[in-house]
Amino acid sequence: MKWQKRGLIFAPHNSDWMKTHAQVPTPLACEGFIRVYFSSRPERSLSLTSFVDVDENDPTEILRVNPNPILAVGRPGTFDEHGIMPSCAVRDGDKVLLYYSGWSRGTTVPYTNSTGLAISEDGGTTFQKISAGPLLSKSLHDPFSATSPMVLKEGSNWYMWYCSGTDWLKINDKYEHTYDIKFAHSRDGIQWTPQPRPAIRQQRPDEAITRPYVLKRSDGYHMWFCYRGSHSFRDGADAYRIGYAYSKDLEHWQRDDAQAGIHLSETGWDSGMLAYPALLQHKQRTLMFYNGNGFGAEGFGYAVAEEK
Repeated sequence: MKWQKRGLIFAPHNSDWMKTHAQVPTPLACEGFIRVYFSSRPERSLSLTSFVDVDENDPTEILRVNPNPILAVGRPGTFDEHGIMPSCAVRDGDKVLLYYSGWSRGTTVPYTNSTGLAISEDGGTTFQKISAGPLLSKSLHDPFSATSPMVLKEGSNWYMWYCSGTDWLKINDKYEHTYDIKFAHSRDGIQWTPQPRPAIRQQRPDEAITRPYVLKRSDGYHMWFCYRGSHSFRDGADAYRIGYAYSKDLEHWQRDDAQAGIHLSETGWDSGMLAYPALLQHKQRTLMFYNGNGFGAEGFGYAVAEEK
């Protein structure tokens, strides 16, 4: 599959809570428009989540910018006390489930991140956390982190792919996180059973793989994700690129990044990095929302799949 880029949609405003970044765009199809949740930063090392509504036919046309964050960070000592970043929005009947990454600052290493859940009963405008604790966190098979989930619901079965920390590498006197993609399943979308074997393995020990998004199509399951190295990855040679994998059974995946179908632009907001892809099938089109340079410092845009 190849993607046709359609440009930048939204850049951060200089407001009291949205000073930098519009990160990890997370789409939700609504009646007549597309809602895109994203994370912004009022200050360094603090992330808050809100949304914009965009035209379903032309997502570069912004219909509404929500004026405030939709979730407060957690109390001191909780997994999300220093940041909330959206990851996947799922409709379940008349509810919207927002799976998110929660951050807390570390001492030896910069941070710890886990997976949380908030639920909306008004179509995805306001949310309530289900708990002060996470759905997934550090555990027997995820010793460093468990975050950035994508959730797929098929009938009564729930499936999740998430970012699992594999190590912290000390590079130039700074610890950098590495991770692969793991798989979990559930009967209710809340209680999850992670699998110990990676779904997408690292190709080298210093690789970090995150933000998986899975689409079911007539020929099987397709996953896009982003990956980077651990040296010069802040818009350097090791910066995030978008990768791809394919599966027929949701469990066994064949990685082939050459088939991702999207590449750096020659100039502009996505010329140095491609990060955090999120997919949406809507109105006979397949859309990819993603970040560019600086992990979303310049905002997010989208691309449309060129169907055969």
